[in-house]
Amino acid sequence: MVASIADLIAKGGVYTDVLGSTAEEVYRTLSKTVPLPLGMTTEVFYNALCEREKILTTAVGNGIALPHAQTPVLKNVDDECIAICYLQTPFSMGAADGRAVYVMFVLMTSSPQTHLAIISQLARYLQKPELREALERHASGEELISLLRKL
Repeated sequence: MVASIADLIAKGGVYTDVLGSTAEEVYRTLSKTVPLPLGMTTEVFYNALCEREKILTTAVGNGIALPHAQTPVLKNVDDECIAICYLQTPFSMGAADGRAVYVMFVLMTSSPQTHLAIISQLARYLQKPELREALERHASGEELISLLRKL
């Protein structure tokens, strides 16, 4: 069973003022900021995000991106998490709506099935105006988790 989005964010954390003016720069910052599970190096994490971004943008519109590896980077389901990263400076990632990305939900999963389930849950939540409004305000981790548990 897939953990709730709220629980995954509680594990991954919420980061503010993340530096970078390109996806690669942000991923470099994140690889040094987000706590990685035992056995994963910052280079493996960074390269996995960059390789996926080269295939197709992970920007989904409304200023939101869902960076993730093309194949699962985790071995243990207990390490799965989502890190929310508010960017210090929004930048274009080629989203269909043309909007600059200001927040990223960085997914770390252990299986393709879990990955797809999380993406599906996030897609439903991100349609909710109250969540998008909270993200626009750069809501805290506690506020986001509380809101997600109510939705």
